[in-house]
Amino acid sequence: MATWWPAPAYERKRPVNTRHHDVLIIGGGNAGISLAARLHRYGVTDIAVVEPKDHHLYQPLFSHIAGGRAKASEAIRAQSSVTPPGVEWIRDGATDINAGASTVTLGSGGQVTYGHLVVCPGLQLDWDKVPGLAAAVHSPHGASHYEFALAPKAWTLLSSLQSGTAVFTMPSGPAKCAGAAQKPMYLACDYWKEHGVLDDIRVIMVQPYPTVFGVPGVDEELNRKVAEYGIELRLNSELASVDPAGQMALIRDNVAGTTEELRYDVLNAVPPQSAPDWLKATDLPAARDDGGFVQVDPETLRHVRYPNVWSLGDAAGTTNSKCGGALRKQAKVLAKNLVATRRGAPLSEKYDGYAVCPFTVSRSTVVFAEFDAGYRPMPSIPKVPTWKESRASWVVDRDVFPQVYWNLILKGRA
Repeated sequence: MATWWPAPAYERKRPVNTRHHDVLIIGGGNAGISLAARLHRYGVTDIAVVEPKDHHLYQPLFSHIAGGRAKASEAIRAQSSVTPPGVEWIRDGATDINAGASTVTLGSGGQVTYGHLVVCPGLQLDWDKVPGLAAAVHSPHGASHYEFALAPKAWTLLSSLQSGTAVFTMPSGPAKCAGAAQKPMYLACDYWKEHGVLDDIRVIMVQPYPTVFGVPGVDEELNRKVAEYGIELRLNSELASVDPAGQMALIRDNVAGTTEELRYDVLNAVPPQSAPDWLKATDLPAARDDGGFVQVDPETLRHVRYPNVWSLGDAAGTTNSKCGGALRKQAKVLAKNLVATRRGAPLSEKYDGYAVCPFTVSRSTVVFAEFDAGYRPMPSIPKVPTWKESRASWVVDRDVFPQVYWNLILKGRA
């Protein structure tokens, strides 16, 4: 991994004068970088990416870090190293969009006008929506693998637990690869089983939906692993509040209308999530969308009211599960449609709702869930049950995908 250093503060905060770009992309994560690279390959020469962070993260590895199967250094690189050649990186954050005037306002106070705008800033983690949660994950007994800085801490806590109660939670509503909430739990259970302490640990998974995941076939495989590890599932339930000092989690059953207090020795929690607050305040979301997601046609990914605005990834108002596998297909569709629009051609590409979630159900096997926007199975290889627990799927998820991400996806070639 290339060594990198943050840019000096004066350089990061330097005001940016008003400028114009043919294509302006808000967000330098997977969506923004892979799309920029693909558009550049398709012949678009004036592209800029607005991204304030100096580092780029590969989020699918966070679960492996929290489960002791990857190092944090494998999931981070300098933003400058992944920004495609020929694409300008604007080291700033967006604070407002005036779609009528085709203008983006930056945190520095500068403005950028555009021919086409792609909005893909990702999701924000809404820690404060659960009272006590922010303090809990920074306490000696709590963590969250949805925060890069806390993922190694999660493994420290889980691997050192010899007895007691471990609680894992998933929020209701949109989330980045929602199934990832379960992954460190299975990795930890397999570790505890290997070390002969699993029987002394009470494992509880708080799941807001009526089944363990919601995809036929996948549910059966996951339920089998849940039974194997002796995990207690709290279905239709979510974390209502946390008392970090007392190590107490209040769980609310949304169907029964009851609550349960759980004392924990380790809490690994996933916070509620939504589009960034600044995006919610623009007129790009639908009027009744409390999550603040950009209102696009779910197939073409073009805004339904502003023809030169597009969105993909977690901040897009599509019905699919939000994950990197969905994003990879979306990037191809959006890039081809945007280029077609610039040429005056019709939008011929359509996103089919595909999503994927590799569940690490042991320290060497994966249940590979592929499904559409209706949570119906959608395997890449027809008639092959990819959702069956497999060592080969582990190799693909843990070893192949990271290399594909850094070397192909971010270069617009996969």
